[in-house]
This record gives sequence, structure tokens and C-alpha cells, in this order.
Amino acid sequence: MPVVRSSDAVVHEMHGARFVSYASSASGSAELCAWRGEIPAGTKAPAHTVSKEEIFHLLTGSLLITLDGHTESLTAGDTAIVPPGATLTVENPTPEPATTWVTTSHGLTARLAGGTVISPPWAR
Repeated sequence: MPVVRSSDAVVHEMHGARFVSYASSASGSAELCAWRGEIPAGTKAPAHTVSKEEIFHLLTGSLLITLDGHTESLTAGDTAIVPPGATLTVENPTPEPATTWVTTSHGLTARLAGGTVISPPWAR
């Protein structure tokens, strides 16, 4: 049974946020990826269109999640389900950091507004 200790999690940084990867193909997961997202106060990620479903569970803080132009405010304990093909923006407009737990399938990609495709290493 693969076990990933917190000290073994792999940290990535992008667009001002940290992605702490626990489950991926590199850590022994056959189908799913899961990571903790750390979103500092005042951070707004660029809009991006995801190729696979993502489940965002907010552990701490508050976030604004915009899906295809519709914005929802999330507080700790809330979960957002992002369907494949949706355009997503995550923003922390508060003075406090926010922490998420995110799960998706292996191979998720994200297309930025300018057409650049990102294949995040924490989602492989």
C-alpha cells in the first residue's frame, strides 16, 4: 500500500500559489491526483479551461471561484465541482491565505486565455 508522508509531498509553485502534491502517478496512484493548494491573500490565478473534472474542497479561508463567467464565494467546508471543459478562475481577495484540497484524474491540462496549454506535474 503506497503511503505518502507529509514530508514526502512534492511542492510546486505557479501563478503565485503553491501546489503540494500527495497523490499522482509518481507517488503510486493509478487513476487520481490529489494536492493541497495554498493560495496567498490577494492572489488571482489566470482564467484557464480544464480538460478533466476537478473537485475543489476549501479547507481554510475564503475564495471566489468563477466557472464559465459565474462567480461563487466559497468558505471553509465548501466544495466546488469543476466540469471538464469549464473555464475556471480562482481568487483569494481576502487578507488571509486559503487552503484547498483538489482531486482530479491523471493527465489534466489547462489552457490559458492566450492558448498556452499547461500540463501541471501535480496532475500527472
